[in-house]
Amino acid sequence: QVQLVESGGGLVQPGGSLRLSCAASTSIRRINTMAWYRQTPGKQRDLVASFTSDGNTNYADSVKGRFSISRDNAKNTVYLQMNSLKPEDTAVYYCYAAVSSLRGYWGQGIQVTVSS
Repeated sequence: QVQLVESGGGLVQPGGSLRLSCAASTSIRRINTMAWYRQTPGKQRDLVASFTSDGNTNYADSVKGRFSISRDNAKNTVYLQMNSLKPEDTAVYYCYAAVSSLRGYWGQGIQVTVSS
């Protein structure tokens, strides 16, 4: 069982920045893939960014050049730095940990609202 706790969300104006954090209850070195997803009401949960254990990163086209995923193994924490935020980035953001191809865990989600 892996527990994930997100923090850092909130309200920000368009063009602003936020950094989300996801603290894991276990060593993230043992986790194959750490990722951030987001979801808006009535829509599916979409991948925003991911970071594999071998160092590969992947981003949704809509956030490339604006968002950056990183990890601090010593703190068992994954971050999502979000810059140049747009109203369409408004969503609930979820942290996800894939410990294997068959098992993954979700955080509880955190609201990000981009509005003037």
